[in-house]
Amino acid sequence: MNSKQISSPQTHNRQSTAKIMQLVLMATLPGALILSYQFGWGVLLNLFISTLTCIVTEAMVLKLRNRSINTHLGDYSAVVTAVLLGLALPPLVPWWVVVTAATFSILIAKQLYGGLGSNPFNPAMVGYVVVLVSFPIEMTTWVTPISLLPQGINHPGLWDSCMIVFAGSVPIDGVTGATPLDLFKHSKGLMVEQIYNNNRLFSNASFAGVGWEWANVAFLIGGLALLKARIFTWHGPIGMLGSLTLMSILFWDAGSSTSPGSPVMHLFSGASMLGAFFIVTDPVSSATSNRGRLIYGALIGLLIYIIRAWGSYPDAVAFAVLLGNFAAPFIDNYTLPRTYGHRQRHRATAKEIDK
Repeated sequence: MNSKQISSPQTHNRQSTAKIMQLVLMATLPGALILSYQFGWGVLLNLFISTLTCIVTEAMVLKLRNRSINTHLGDYSAVVTAVLLGLALPPLVPWWVVVTAATFSILIAKQLYGGLGSNPFNPAMVGYVVVLVSFPIEMTTWVTPISLLPQGINHPGLWDSCMIVFAGSVPIDGVTGATPLDLFKHSKGLMVEQIYNNNRLFSNASFAGVGWEWANVAFLIGGLALLKARIFTWHGPIGMLGSLTLMSILFWDAGSSTSPGSPVMHLFSGASMLGAFFIVTDPVSSATSNRGRLIYGALIGLLIYIIRAWGSYPDAVAFAVLLGNFAAPFIDNYTLPRTYGHRQRHRATAKEIDK
C-alpha cells in the first residue's frame, strides 16, 4: 500500500486546514475593524493589496511547480499570511511596499522552502522585516488615530487614500504621527508621568495608547475565541505574554526617566496581542511539544522586551518571532514528548544503540 508523507502543520483537531484558516481569518475581524475605524481606509487598502499579491504570487509559483492551484489556494494559508501582514503594515504606506512584503512572504519565506508545512520562518514576519529594514521611513510613518485629529480634519476618504497609496500623493498635514511605543522610546530624559501628560496619545488613552489599546483588546478577544475552539493550545500565547509581563514588571521603576514603560503599555501597544495569538501560534514555525511551545513563547516575549527597551526598534514583535523561529529546532531537540510506550524522553539528535 502506498503511503504519503504528511508534513506539518499536524494537529489533533479534526477540522481541515481550510476550516482552521477560515476561523483564524474570522478571529482577526474585530481587530481589523477597530484598526480601520482608528486609522482610516489605509488599513483596508493594505489588506486588499496584500491579499491580491499573495494569491497571485502563490498561484504563479504553484503553476511553475506543476502543483494544483485550486487545492493549495483552497487551504487559505496565503490569505492568512496576507491578512496578518496587512494588519501589521502602517496604513497609507505606498503600494509597492505592501507588494514587496507580500511577495517576499510567499515567494521566499514559504514557497522557496516547499510550501505550507515546510517553511521554517513565519512568512508574514519575513515580509514585514524585509520592508522594515529596506524602507524605514515609509514603515515608521503611521496615521494619527481618529480621536486625536485636529478639529476640522478627518482621515482621507477612500479616493484620497487611493491617491496617497497608489499615486504617491502627500498625506494631509496632521494626519500622520508616531506610535505609542515609538513616542515613548524617543522621549528620553522625561519622567513617565511627563510623557503621559505632554502627549495626547497617552493622556487621552484609557489605559495604554490611543488607537492601539482597543485594537489589542480586539485581537485578545479573537485569540481567546480561537483558544476556546482549540485551534491552538495556551502554551505559546501564555509563554509570550507571561514573559513580557514579567520583564516589564521587573524593570518597571514607577516611572523614572530611564523606565522602559509599564506592563500595561507593553501588553496593549504595538502588535503584542496580534503576535501572541496569531503569529506565535503558527504550528509550522514554532516548537512542536506543549512544553516546547511554552519555552518558545517565553523566549519571544523576552526578546520583544529586550529589543523594545534597549534596542533600536520600538515594537520588535517581528524580529523576536524570527529569532524564535531560529531557536525552535533547538527547543524541539530538548523538549520532545515521551513516545508512547517509552518511559523516558529522547532527544531528536540522540543515536539509537542496537543491543
